[in-house]
Amino acid sequence: MNESYKSEFIELRKWLKDRKFQDSNLAPARFPGTGRGLMSQTSLKEGQMIISLPESCLLTTDTVIRSYLGAYITKWKPPPSPLLALCTFLVSEKHAGDRSLWKPYLEILPKAYTCPVCLEPEVVNLLPKSLKAKAEEQRTHVQEFFASSRDFFSSLQPLFAEAVESIFNYSALLWAWCTVNTRAVYLRPRQWECLSAEPDTCALAPYLDLLNHSPHVQVKAAFNEETHCYEIRTTSRWRKHEEVFICYGPHDNQRLFLEYGFVSVHNPHACVYVSREILVKYLPSTDKQMDKKISILKDHGYIENLTFGWDGPSWRLLTALKLLSLEAEKFTCWRKVLLGEVISDTNEKTSLDVAQKICYYFMEETTTMLQKVSRMKDEKEALINQLTLVESLWTEELKILRASAETLHSLQTAFT
Repeated sequence: MNESYKSEFIELRKWLKDRKFQDSNLAPARFPGTGRGLMSQTSLKEGQMIISLPESCLLTTDTVIRSYLGAYITKWKPPPSPLLALCTFLVSEKHAGDRSLWKPYLEILPKAYTCPVCLEPEVVNLLPKSLKAKAEEQRTHVQEFFASSRDFFSSLQPLFAEAVESIFNYSALLWAWCTVNTRAVYLRPRQWECLSAEPDTCALAPYLDLLNHSPHVQVKAAFNEETHCYEIRTTSRWRKHEEVFICYGPHDNQRLFLEYGFVSVHNPHACVYVSREILVKYLPSTDKQMDKKISILKDHGYIENLTFGWDGPSWRLLTALKLLSLEAEKFTCWRKVLLGEVISDTNEKTSLDVAQKICYYFMEETTTMLQKVSRMKDEKEALINQLTLVESLWTEELKILRASAETLHSLQTAFT
């Protein structure tokens, strides 16, 4: 459904036109599955420029420092981070309402986000363990960011009639942090003396940031130093009235959920992570060499990023299981295992059997979690949107595990 007629997009178009941006290729629209995005107004060819956004439309630290906040940022010690500068500007401009020069852009930004840091604790508890741990780290990071910024916010009091504590509160900063984290594009590093040495590479790109992610497309995106525009060229073809996508990167669903607050269906990069605890769950506890084997895996980088994917257990996961399954008399062959050599049929079969047990364990756990999510959806209607997102994550993981189970069954058949 084309949404160009909506008042907020009419105002945004006017605002962009005043900043020398006009576009006939794309139009805002609402799509089933992805929600709001950009639709092609005409057929787009491979290699064609789909959007070229002038530098005057970008919101960067340059924008902030040249604003009314610049004097306060310049004199604050230690220097604020580029992220804090951007977040402060967003909160301040949102508070300004109709007085903000950036109002047309602010009006189309999400009012709330679905990154794990924004979810209710009881919903976070339903996430896969590895993602839950990262979500809790994310929440702690944002809370510390807020706590460490409060003195700087207090210094801005002369700019406001209201108490700064009521303007720059945690929920306002969380919204600004999520806006930058989920929507910013990358610019080459810049350096301001009045800002900390942290990488200054983020820019908010009005209108361009309506483009949704698809793992199945490729684009070329960068700031063009000659035209002074942020440009995106497609390497795909689009028919008229199709949704136009960009790719945020080859991210699995847990990464997409953590950083952007959504799950990609049929994501070829999606996977299920195997922790060290689960890795050894079905190996004999009587193995006296187990600690040494774990140490070898750790030393050679084989204890992390062990996964099940659409094609079955990853090479890294099977390699780790082959080393862990080595019999005592074959232990000296561990280097050959890491090089991909076959030690024996027994070792191959044992590692596949263990992989299958781990896969079945995850399938059972995933089914149990989906049942928990379903029950909570019935009990907590206010959380249904958050729970539906978590449900989609578990559903995709279950599909991956079923595909892996089939692959493992086929591989095991060779040894029967």
